[in-house]
Amino acid sequence: MLLDFLIPPECLLCGTTLPHAADCICPLCAAGLQRSGHHRQPDNMMVGRFAGRFPFRHAAAHFLYSPDAAIATLIHHMKYHGMQSIALRLGRIIGDELRLTQMLQGVDAIIPVPMHWRKRMSRGYNQAEVLARGISQSTGLPLCNELRAIRAHKSQTRVDRLTRLHNVDGIFRLRHPERVDGLHLLLIDDVCTTGATLTSCATSILADAPHATISILTLAAAT
Repeated sequence: MLLDFLIPPECLLCGTTLPHAADCICPLCAAGLQRSGHHRQPDNMMVGRFAGRFPFRHAAAHFLYSPDAAIATLIHHMKYHGMQSIALRLGRIIGDELRLTQMLQGVDAIIPVPMHWRKRMSRGYNQAEVLARGISQSTGLPLCNELRAIRAHKSQTRVDRLTRLHNVDGIFRLRHPERVDGLHLLLIDDVCTTGATLTSCATSILADAPHATISILTLAAAT
């Protein structure tokens, strides 16, 4: 594009000139993001976080999150500066690195954590959906948008675990349960802290589609 020629895009992390604005980050910075290795750890942190809450096959976060980590900078731009290209690029990275692993074996469809339409209008897009789209593009797994947020909820930032659980209790619902019942669904979100939102999504899916199988995959998780 002419704009890219006049104002070359730069890596958000190191400032290196990029060949395409859609790249967002250079290969060196992408390689330097701290991976969790959860897909190789049957008893990883995410498995422990959801154990006993609902039945699931796998649970993993691909990157480790801390406030001073490079992934935190990318997530901030992705969520609060409307940079959908970051979510798409990170989704493709995750898909490329996991598509031949046990984590994705037997998965039938990818289902992102939905966003209520009011919040989506305010933010401009659902980052979990774009992240899921990137994973879908890399793996070939179909994207499923049957899960809906039927009411808005308050921000989950800076509230305790019990408040988070109350905020998201009963706010998700499947539109057509018969379309996903019996499928192995990969539930996608951006950052997992307490797991309240993902738990509400999973239990809502299983309430209406009891023969579905759930696996959890997030971009990052707070340690």
